[in-house]
Amino acid sequence: MLRSFPTEVAEKLRTYVYRLIDPRSGETFYVGKGKGDRVFAHSRADIETDELGDKLKRVREIRVTGFEVAHVIHRHGMDDKTALEVEAALIDAYPGLTNVVIGGSDVGAMHAQEIVNRYQADVAEIKRRAILINVNQSATETSLYEATRYAWRIAVKKAQRAEVVLAVRQGIIVGVFIAEKWLPATPENFPGREPVEGRHGFIGTEASDSIRKMYAGKRIPDKYRKKGAANPIKYTYR
Repeated sequence: MLRSFPTEVAEKLRTYVYRLIDPRSGETFYVGKGKGDRVFAHSRADIETDELGDKLKRVREIRVTGFEVAHVIHRHGMDDKTALEVEAALIDAYPGLTNVVIGGSDVGAMHAQEIVNRYQADVAEIKRRAILINVNQSATETSLYEATRYAWRIAVKKAQRAEVVLAVRQGIIVGVFIAEKWLPATPENFPGREPVEGRHGFIGTEASDSIRKMYAGKRIPDKYRKKGAANPIKYTYR
């Protein structure tokens, strides 16, 4: 079985986007981008920085049962910017992925009416210190509050200064919350949720009607929308 690319092949690949597939079901469970032998390292779960998340658990489960993770190099020969766009499109196309960062793209899959609503929406005037959290896909899998509050790689001290947390879906503010405290992403702090090492979530409430009217249904300013950005967290303050 091939476990690395020959040097001359790796050079021609440049940046590529790949899918990891469970051979027992044929299900795509992870989409990523990389260079060199990253696809092989991910399929063997031997990247040292990997967290004990759903992807790593899935890979270990597949290997323990005697199978090898299958993969497809979906597109190659790209620069990083183009690869980010392809990766985001595939994340939109495959629901239920184990990606920890799963925001997709705010120019991703949408109904025509959603596109009209987005570009005709008023631009929000964000005067408060706000954290913008992209919940593009996770918002369809649970309640909006649960999708917004758990579990993020975030600068806790900086997050504690936020006056409001804005849930964003495809460029539109869909939820407004007040975070009372940020805690490590563990079952002790968030009963019923899987632990995610190195991540945090918040305990809070929905904002008052007066605050929600300032933001809900409005479009985030362009300066907070970096095309192709993978990080689902943005701050409106330093």
